Amino acid sequence: MFLGRYEHAIDDKGRITIPVRYRELLENGAYVCQGFDRNLMVLTIPLFEQISERVNQISMTDPIARQLRRMIFSSAARCEFDRVGRLLLPQFLKDAAQLDDTVMLVGMGDYFEIWSPQGWALQNDILQDVEITAQRFAALDLPIR
Repeated sequence: MFLGRYEHAIDDKGRITIPVRYRELLENGAYVCQGFDRNLMVLTIPLFEQISERVNQISMTDPIARQLRRMIFSSAARCEFDRVGRLLLPQFLKDAAQLDDTVMLVGMGDYFEIWSPQGWALQNDILQDVEITAQRFAALDLPIR
């Protein structure tokens, strides 16, 4: 499970060192694609294949489905780690998430996200608002009471 958050630098070739805890879960590589919040999602191969299957079952005649397909498949890149545990991000993905020289890697359970520090700071501020957070998540009926 991908947990926690880590701050890492992007080198001038577009490579990010991935924490060992995350790399252990991605031993066969990963898919990186554009996220839904101006971020990137790093998915295990089985999870990406599961999402692909599901997306491919949606009718091509639905314009929203076509947009989802474009977003996921046109922005996806299969990535593998180099011998020192770095992941090379294609430039178009760095541009999509507005990444410069530093990134935040954020665990999301089944996958992790890559954020610009500014983008993550905005997300984190939202999560720290106690009243809004309580209201937002109350409808999910989590077993924690």
